[in-house]
Amino acid sequence: MKANYQYKTLGERFRTEWKIFLLAYIFVLIAELIGRKEFQFGSGMFILFPIFYTIILGVLSGPQVFKIINETETKAASKLVVIGICLFIAKLGVTAGSNIDIIIETGPVLLLHGFGSLLCIIVALPAAILLGMKREAVGASFSLNREYHMALINDIYGPDSFEARGSLSVYIIGGMIGTIYFGFLATLVSMTGLFTPEALGLGSGIGAGIFMASASASLSAIYPESAAAINTLASAGETIAGITGIYMYMFIGIPLCDKLYRILEPKLSRFALKKDF
Repeated sequence: MKANYQYKTLGERFRTEWKIFLLAYIFVLIAELIGRKEFQFGSGMFILFPIFYTIILGVLSGPQVFKIINETETKAASKLVVIGICLFIAKLGVTAGSNIDIIIETGPVLLLHGFGSLLCIIVALPAAILLGMKREAVGASFSLNREYHMALINDIYGPDSFEARGSLSVYIIGGMIGTIYFGFLATLVSMTGLFTPEALGLGSGIGAGIFMASASASLSAIYPESAAAINTLASAGETIAGITGIYMYMFIGIPLCDKLYRILEPKLSRFALKKDF
């Protein structure tokens, strides 16, 4: 396999990387056959989405486990992630254009709720530095690291950058445990009694479809009489987060995270648990 993963024709790529495409098809087929699974757990809900199964199967097939694919093929597969994200970004653009009236009609509440996601930088970046991460911390900490977030990082820093590596790592981990985490988080927050079901539903729409689905499903189980409002506001929040989020992170999130890294890294790295990440 060529080290630079560049090919003269699409056919040459398929002939060289056929195992990657075949495994991807098989994993997606298995995941879709299993489907979404919901398990009631106390007042909350434990939800597994198809992406969870595909990521697990991908990890198991890697060179560190069953060695179905080798290290070179793993690196080749990572190059294809950006291509897949491009399709999602195109869909996001279509959604933004067709739902522009929602932004105008919903007012400042939906528009401003996206600023809350910037708080993850303040919490996650110092933690990442203390764990020993270097420039990977910027990619890992500036957002939830879903599809369009990864596209931004790849566009700004490049697909082979340390920042892109950090973003991809959190994307994978988020796909594995994020849905479970958000389902239980929604349950715990609802138990405080500080927020109405409608507010919690709106807060579920954070720009990650599977996270929103997990949180809103748990909330609907807790507040069945408000299920319709929860799902409606969660979808509206999700749409707004997807439309405005790309600009939020492009002009505020990534520059802020990068600036804070330059300030905090010299001060916190001396206390890092792992000096050579």
